[in-house]
Amino acid sequence: MGSSTMGDIRLLVLDLDGTVVGKSNEILPETLETIRTAQAQGIAVAIATGRMYQSALRFHQTIASPLPLITYQGAYIKDPANNRLHKHLSVSRVLAEALLDFFEDPALRRQISVHFYIDDQLYVREITADTEAYVGRSTVQPIAVGDLRSLLNQEPTKVLAQSQDTDLIDELWQTLKQRYFPTDLYLTKSVATFLEATHPQVNKGAAVKYLAEDVLGLQPENVMAIGDNLNDLEMLQYAGLGVAMGDAPAPVQTIAQWVAPSVEAGGAAVAIDRFLLQ
Repeated sequence: MGSSTMGDIRLLVLDLDGTVVGKSNEILPETLETIRTAQAQGIAVAIATGRMYQSALRFHQTIASPLPLITYQGAYIKDPANNRLHKHLSVSRVLAEALLDFFEDPALRRQISVHFYIDDQLYVREITADTEAYVGRSTVQPIAVGDLRSLLNQEPTKVLAQSQDTDLIDELWQTLKQRYFPTDLYLTKSVATFLEATHPQVNKGAAVKYLAEDVLGLQPENVMAIGDNLNDLEMLQYAGLGVAMGDAPAPVQTIAQWVAPSVEAGGAAVAIDRFLLQ
């Protein structure tokens, strides 16, 4: 883990949900103000999210970022300015089918909703109450297909299992981590109710490294990243200055150099102000 002094930071990378976006489903006004002040001082600001590209785009536009947008944990990196797709890594058909077999086990099937993401569209078996809640926040129209197997001729960008039973999600995560090597699948959680699977080379750390080093010619010590959940771990480890939100799980707080207040307390604004604007 690098160390960083304030003067070195040239790139600020922000997670969305739980970091700069709270219950309101908008970037908090005080956070937006500090982001704009940082940008005015010449600091590039980018977004790295587990969200779909079409769901994250409005936030990218709100902060007027000139950089590619990192979505699906880094599986899909695209520049909205020219629509150039920088990276797209998908889950192999074999593994997508194996995950579907696992999630469609009769004992599990009724307890979880499964999401397939293909070509930046959301496919579900049926629209459940869980789906409705997800859709309300992501503002994406889901496509109900009845049988997700009908999609297995394509490779999904991401496969997600959703359940309000967070113990069940944890249990499934542990089971899948024992069943698959990290070289098979990247398995993570962005919130306690979501278990997400992507291509093994995908994580926000790899995506931010690409953005910093390949796109901008920077080093880790030039990067500050702020996140609040387990899918932010690799990004916070990569960044010279990694900041965890106050409500982040213990492993995330442990690897961060600094822990900010929670999202509803405007923690990201506090962190930006403390490290970039002083």
